[in-house]
Amino acid sequence: MLSIFSPSNYAPFNIALEEYILNNFQEDCFLLYINEPCIIVGRFQNTLAEINYQWVQKNQIPVVRRLTGGGTVFHDLGNLNFSFLMNNAEDDTVNFARYTAPVLAVLNDLGVPAVLQGRNDLTIQGMKFSGNAKLVQNGKTLQHGTILFNSHVESLTQALKVNPLKFSDKAVKSVRARVTNVIDHLSEPMKLGDFIPLVRKKVNSLYPESRDYSLTIDDREAVQALVDAKYGKWDWNYGKSPQYNLASAIRANSGTIEVYLDVSNGIITSLRIFGDFFSSRDIKELERSFSGIAHNADSVREVFEREDYKSFVGDAELDELVAAMF
Repeated sequence: MLSIFSPSNYAPFNIALEEYILNNFQEDCFLLYINEPCIIVGRFQNTLAEINYQWVQKNQIPVVRRLTGGGTVFHDLGNLNFSFLMNNAEDDTVNFARYTAPVLAVLNDLGVPAVLQGRNDLTIQGMKFSGNAKLVQNGKTLQHGTILFNSHVESLTQALKVNPLKFSDKAVKSVRARVTNVIDHLSEPMKLGDFIPLVRKKVNSLYPESRDYSLTIDDREAVQALVDAKYGKWDWNYGKSPQYNLASAIRANSGTIEVYLDVSNGIITSLRIFGDFFSSRDIKELERSFSGIAHNADSVREVFEREDYKSFVGDAELDELVAAMF
C-alpha cells in the first residue's frame, strides 16, 4: 500500500487526485489531505439546493462535486480527509466499517468514545464528526471520509444554510446532523499536525507492506489536467445537477419581482417573471432570452445587462436580480 499525504490544500486538486489514483495506480493507496474552506457535493445532488449560494460567492468558497454519492460536506483547514483507494471491488457498498476502523481505533486509544453510527457516520456521544462515502467501480473501491478535528463550525453552518422552500427537485437532500469537533473530546490538547501521524501509523500497522509515496511532477501535472478539464469546471460542479425548479422573490425599488426557473443539466429551460413592477416592454422577451443559458452567475448577469433589464422590471439593482436567480 502507498501512503500519500497531498501537498495541496486546493479542493479541486484533491478531489481530482482521488480519481487520478483510482484510475492510474496499480497498488492500494491510503490518501490524506486537508482542504482550504470549500464545499464538497455528493455525486447525485443538486448543488444549488445544498449550498448558501450568496454566502459561498461572497466568501469565494470553491464548490466541488465528488465521484461518490452521499451528502454535502464543508471542509476547512481544521478538517482532515482520508481515502482508501483499493484494487478490489467490494460486494458491499453499504458497509463502511472496514475503512473507518483505523480512525476509530486512534480516537479510542486517545480516550475518545467514537463509534460508527447508522450507515456511514462516525459520532462521539451522538454528535457527528465524520461522514463517509463509497464507490465501487471497474474492479476497484474508493471509500473516503472527513474528520472534523478543529473545524470552524459556524462557517459550516453558514455555507450549508439553504432555504428549503426555494428549490423543487428529486435529488436526495443532505440531512443536517448535530456536529462536533474531535478536539472538544480530548483529555489533553492536541494539534491536527500531531493527530495525522497517529492515523498514518495505525494504517501502517494494519497494512505492514505500506510505504510513503510523494507525488511526482508527472503525477501533479496529470492531476492538474484533470482539474482543468473537470473538477475546476462549472459543467461538472454545478451542471451535473439533476433537473430542478427554483422560485425566488425580491423587493426592489420598482416593486416585487418574482422569478420561477426550470433548469435541466445546469441549463435554464424556461423562466417566468411576475410582480407588481411597471414595464415598458413585453416581459416575455426577457424571459425568452434566458432559454438555453447556463445557470451560473456570470451568464445570468450577462443576459440581464445585454437585454437592458430596467426597461423590463424598472429600477432594480443588478446584483439583487442576479441573486434572485439562485
